[in-house]
Amino acid sequence: MKIYSFPRGGLPYEDPTAPVKSEAVNAYLPALSVFPLGNSLKKVYPVISVGDLVREGMLIGKANDPGAVNVHATVPGRVIRKASWKDRDGIENEAFVIKMEGSFEKLGKKDDVYQWIGVNGYDLQKMISELGIVEMDYTEKPLADMISAGRKEDKLTLVVRCVFDDPWLIADYALCMDRMKAVIEGAAIVAKACFKVTQIIFAVSHREKDLGQMLLTGAEKLEIPSSLVLTGSRYPQRNNRELEIALRLYEKKEGLNLGKLLILGPAVLAAAFDAIVHKKPMLDRYVAVGGSAIKNPQIMKVRVGTRIGEVIEQCGGFIDKPEKIVTGSPLSGKEVMYLDEPVSKTCYAIVAMTKTQAANHGQQNCINCGECRAVCPVGLDPQNIYKRLRMFEAQEIVTVNCRGCGCCKIVCPSAIPLMETIMEKNQEAKNG
Repeated sequence: MKIYSFPRGGLPYEDPTAPVKSEAVNAYLPALSVFPLGNSLKKVYPVISVGDLVREGMLIGKANDPGAVNVHATVPGRVIRKASWKDRDGIENEAFVIKMEGSFEKLGKKDDVYQWIGVNGYDLQKMISELGIVEMDYTEKPLADMISAGRKEDKLTLVVRCVFDDPWLIADYALCMDRMKAVIEGAAIVAKACFKVTQIIFAVSHREKDLGQMLLTGAEKLEIPSSLVLTGSRYPQRNNRELEIALRLYEKKEGLNLGKLLILGPAVLAAAFDAIVHKKPMLDRYVAVGGSAIKNPQIMKVRVGTRIGEVIEQCGGFIDKPEKIVTGSPLSGKEVMYLDEPVSKTCYAIVAMTKTQAANHGQQNCINCGECRAVCPVGLDPQNIYKRLRMFEAQEIVTVNCRGCGCCKIVCPSAIPLMETIMEKNQEAKNG
């Protein structure tokens, strides 16, 4: 099969501190769980109070702002207090802290199975909305909103993104292998909810061709036509922009009309399956835990709300003082400020880096090597933009089309914070 990719920039990305391919290990159930009630940008209205008892899967916070989603308890217990903190970007977060007690209603029990085939798309969307399912890779958009937007298109193709251009996506690979039926049926559910989906494409990086064939075979019983497209594995192939470039090349070669692309990862599709078929919110997240500061890197199936420090302890703790901890890829992940921060729905990796891995060896002057320009998939000149920003000539360039992939960050021999500076200025411009 032909391999489709984006034309310029990017680079192979390997990281020996990431866990190896393996089955996920079940994390211990947390004694204390933390459930954020949105943040200062997306608020969630609490429907319980300190001192209340909650059940596993119970609604504890109702979406109150556009872009916010309902919050559910993933363990039974008692609300012991409210907590608050500021993240790396200075955004205020508020959360309930729940001490586990009582019996589980779903864990270890046989799931009820809901026959959804005869349910109309609007009711499927409503159930997905009520159970707080979000896009789990980039935007954290409510899946129900993405479905609603998809209905407005004349033609829609659902893309199941199984592109592993980053070793820290290994948890999504484990999820695909462990819950393949849920991923496939979840795609069918989303397709029906959207109305306009005419085909499903499984976009799989070429090194995982066997996984792609298994997905395609599993989808043979679906009413919607399905196909497999093999993509490159060069980072950042998985980004929506680069993936769409590859799929448009496929579209042109095959003489197809794909229409608008709705791109979703396997985790959100499995969560949609659970919401509709088992009528439960997202309780667990497959997470890759590693980095040069972690003793025993591994893939873990973690209850959402578990504190990050507790997850790290279950991997043997630190073997060296971490210089930086991020959730997600080291290239573009969100920095963790406190070990009591929780594993969220969008957390696919926890990376604890030593000073060497974090490349915090002291910034040096730019040597004008041009490496950052060569690897930028958008065709920017990061060193020139950075220099202009530092000279306060920012007004005309702060909205450049930087996607924050971090390629320039990897190759810069002078450890200049190119991506961070550009993204920070872009955000300042958006905020006015």
